[in-house]
Amino acid sequence: MNTKLKALWGGYGTVLVLAAVIFILLPLSLDLFRLNLVGKYLTYAFVAVGLVLCWGYGGILSLGQGVFFGLGGYCMAMFLKLEASDPESTKIQSTPGIPDFMDWNQLTELPGFWLPFKSFLFTLFAVPLVPGILAFIIAVAMFKRRVGGVYFAIMTQAFAAVLSILIIGQQGYTGGVNGITDLKTLHGWDIRTDEAKYLLYYINGALLIGVVLLGRFVIGSKFGKLLLALRDREERVRFSGYDVANFKVFIFCLAAMFSAVGGAMFTLQVGFMSPSFVGIVPSIEMVIFTAVGGRMSLVGAVYGSLLVNYGKSYFSETFPELWLFLMGGLFIAVVMLFPNGLAGLSNQWREWRDRRRPKAGGTVTPLTAPPAGATPPPAGKDPLPPVASVGGGR
Repeated sequence: MNTKLKALWGGYGTVLVLAAVIFILLPLSLDLFRLNLVGKYLTYAFVAVGLVLCWGYGGILSLGQGVFFGLGGYCMAMFLKLEASDPESTKIQSTPGIPDFMDWNQLTELPGFWLPFKSFLFTLFAVPLVPGILAFIIAVAMFKRRVGGVYFAIMTQAFAAVLSILIIGQQGYTGGVNGITDLKTLHGWDIRTDEAKYLLYYINGALLIGVVLLGRFVIGSKFGKLLLALRDREERVRFSGYDVANFKVFIFCLAAMFSAVGGAMFTLQVGFMSPSFVGIVPSIEMVIFTAVGGRMSLVGAVYGSLLVNYGKSYFSETFPELWLFLMGGLFIAVVMLFPNGLAGLSNQWREWRDRRRPKAGGTVTPLTAPPAGATPPPAGKDPLPPVASVGGGR
């Protein structure tokens, strides 16, 4: 029973602790302004959790996750902007009933691809599906041609640069460099009130815990074991009869949809979405969140997102001229001291504890001492059997 309890705690105990931190500790210890900042940081954790599956377990390093984060955010922002652009609220425009940036750019009617986003139900489906479809197209084009490793990472980085340039260039349709701003209500519910901010924080936290649990399910399944095998011995998996490309396509699309959900929650909590969250720089930062937390730990990725973003806020407020150097030092220190991220600390502590445990007992019998009354071994013989014959060491 104790063994089962330990296994259960090892599987879900860390998730329960994370839930307690998100739902109890942080709301009780932070004011609304800081809690809203933490909610924003947690939206980045969706991307980090996806990267744990995609990069840590699948060996697929993507430097363009900001693309999917931004697309999910833009889908939600389009719905909110259309709701805020009703004819009564925009009656001073040349063309009432369309977003203000479209009127500024002399558009006289709503573009066709905006029309479906008048429906909230369509928007809910579009948030994960639009980025997922784009990820599917990218993944099939790359993995079916066996493009991987650093080449795939560079290609995803190029997609991030292209999409950010496209969004900025199409100002009349996307809001340009300013993005989609001045988002006020969700079905008439004012998302700018204190009550709404608290509720959105808890919804965000619940979705994040759900994503972490889904990630644990994937890792614990047969598919998760194949992902590890794929990462370490791709050719061997291929020669065993598995279609390696399909595995890669699936996990890349799943990571993209996780990122998109985070982007949608970011839009709801912050109240805008801009191309500054789509390009190369934010995509690389998201990889750093995962590396700091531990690219083999779903829960560690969440803590890494919180730590790095808290460090950015604290250093930029306290040392405005030095904060970039301090953040760089933090990254270097983590990589040098904890190569497996924050999650590796628990493993290091466990190894240290196991090394100390025999000394703590104080009554450990030396392995070389024969039991009382035993017949001494013949001269020249080893008194102990080989290590391999007793099951090996730790």
